Amino acid sequence: MTTKTTSAPPAAGPRKGSRRRPPAPSATQVGRPGFAWALPAAVFFALFAITPLIMVAVLSFMTWDGLSSPQFVGMDNWSRLMDDPVMLKSIWLTLLLTVLGVVIQTPLSIVLGVWAAGHQRNRAVLSVIYFIPLLLSATAVSVLWRALLDPNFGIPADATWLFGDGNLFGEQATAIGVLAFVSTWQFTPFHTLIYQGAARAIPHVLYQAAEIDGAGRYRQFFHITLPQLRNAMITSMILMIVGGLTTFETVLILTQGGPGTDTTISAYYMYDKAFKSFDYGTGSAIALVLVVAATIISLIVVRVSGYDKMRSSMEGVS
Repeated sequence: MTTKTTSAPPAAGPRKGSRRRPPAPSATQVGRPGFAWALPAAVFFALFAITPLIMVAVLSFMTWDGLSSPQFVGMDNWSRLMDDPVMLKSIWLTLLLTVLGVVIQTPLSIVLGVWAAGHQRNRAVLSVIYFIPLLLSATAVSVLWRALLDPNFGIPADATWLFGDGNLFGEQATAIGVLAFVSTWQFTPFHTLIYQGAARAIPHVLYQAAEIDGAGRYRQFFHITLPQLRNAMITSMILMIVGGLTTFETVLILTQGGPGTDTTISAYYMYDKAFKSFDYGTGSAIALVLVVAATIISLIVVRVSGYDKMRSSMEGVS
């Protein structure tokens, strides 16, 4: 009698020589921080940004001189602003200076940023000299140019052939030109840094392929460099817009809103109402208008440009 034995089938498992696919990394495995890491910053932002903003919004519906108790007046502050010709003029001047800043600083920043990203001779030394205005505060820059452009003792007094009577702050057109020039002189280096970093991140292989195809330097700039700087350009423009809407120190020191109210932008008018006229309710309303305007314009730029759909190629990399 013979007994037949049968062997059990081998257990299922990876074949010899095959590699098991590793599990997909989770958010914690790639080192992405959780909400606890952002909690201190969130608390700080809530205390020093959200809470004051709420207080300003509440104060815009009240009348307060800084000493007596605030009195609720409803929409009186807002209705006065709607009929205030100085407020309407200040909005127009604010938009004008903002547009001038974007139109002038953007091309200058792009050209200088692309140049500073290269390997030209003495580039590092010239870049350091050019970035000096970025190290100065807006107050220091304004005081400097106020002294340099003084009609009695400054440059215009010795160059009447170019500046006429030398009083650049006596007419609206020249005063606005001075404000635009000083802002450009101070903030263009900052935006140049943005474009310099973005230009250095462009893959060099794109330029090598363009050279093989016979593209010259100008075609490479307009067909490779500019398209690759798109996201940096949007970021820079948003910062210019927000900065232009909130400019204050330059106007305060250089023109003080003059001559008359010809350079009274919204931020300076807010200061004039709140800290000169002691009308903190109206000043708070103007401040709230600036916050809402800056937020809406920034959101429009982000949505129109498609910046909100941008994804980093390094997202999730530990």
